[in-house]
Amino acid sequence: MDSNASCFDKEIDRTNSNSDKWTKYPQDVIPLWVADMDFESPDCIKTALNERIEHGVFGYTHASNELENTIVEYAKRRYDWSISSAQIVHLPGLVCALHLAVRAFSSEGDTIIVPSPIYPNFNKAVLHANRELSHVEMQIEDGRWVLDMQAFEIACAQPNSKMILLCNPHNPGGTVYTRAELEAIHQLAQRYDLLVVSDEIHCDLILDDVPHVPFASVNEDATNRTITLMAPSKTFNVAGLGYAFAVIANPALRATFNNAKAGLVPYPNLLGLIAANAAFGEGQDWHESLLSYLKENRNIIERWLPSTPLKMVHLEATYLAWIDVSALQLNSVHQFFLDAGVGISDGKDFGNPNYIRLNFGCPKSRLEDAIKRINDALKKHNYL
Repeated sequence: MDSNASCFDKEIDRTNSNSDKWTKYPQDVIPLWVADMDFESPDCIKTALNERIEHGVFGYTHASNELENTIVEYAKRRYDWSISSAQIVHLPGLVCALHLAVRAFSSEGDTIIVPSPIYPNFNKAVLHANRELSHVEMQIEDGRWVLDMQAFEIACAQPNSKMILLCNPHNPGGTVYTRAELEAIHQLAQRYDLLVVSDEIHCDLILDDVPHVPFASVNEDATNRTITLMAPSKTFNVAGLGYAFAVIANPALRATFNNAKAGLVPYPNLLGLIAANAAFGEGQDWHESLLSYLKENRNIIERWLPSTPLKMVHLEATYLAWIDVSALQLNSVHQFFLDAGVGISDGKDFGNPNYIRLNFGCPKSRLEDAIKRINDALKKHNYL
């Protein structure tokens, strides 16, 4: 464990840092919406960035062999997943990769299968490309959000279906797919010859004692029909540095993806490359401390909710609580919480207006303040 674990309790003023998270709402509102933590990144990242900045020249650059080897070693160490540096495609962000994959591997009129509710950029990637969107609803089963596999097969079997956009761990809801669940998804992808684009950006934010299984690692066929998207941005809080990567084992898919990217998608930021190498290579102790802290914050929420009309299925991963507020029967969910002094993500943006998504990647004191504000609002309106 990191000896500086208490650093997560530190309240950092972000109001003058051009933070999207902290400029959306008035200063008297606690912003718990976008997936951006309020923690300092680990010292290893700050040290590596400072050393590179001291060099003083920031010209055109490319990923180092060291970074690629670090990613390969990280994948093996954390997921027992064997990849090679040749399979890595460097990117300035994960969202552009979603959009790029849809456009590179499908045509107008093709159908893209997307679980719902889902992070909004999945839907945008499909709709902005004039593809048909086929939602498969997630359902609660044995206390977990899982795919309705009967509906999923119906969607896969449609003649125009070309691609599955998977999110593992799932955002929102925090489901960490088991190997058996991934194998069932793969069987349908193979049967109906569908490409799988697997967003695994939250894979290092698992709060329970369950493993992350990359979809591409399930078997050889999955390896050859999958584009895996990953980044250090959520785990190490470096989204503003602009770095993500794809792992594409199939040479033909990789060539198509790179050709579609050429001239349109810029190369990653120099400092993003530096931060990624430090994070994956040296950030393990800080990372383990972060997970312990986030788990405690999740537990605070899970202990609090039973005393309210609000509900939440147990969250296996992420720092994004997916909370059922349907019992409140609100005309405007977002406004209710804003009036309480808490800025949340409205569930309607993810596909279910009966929910909110609340980011608990913040100091406990801030989370407890937000909970008090919500409780006060519930009391004021006679929900408690």
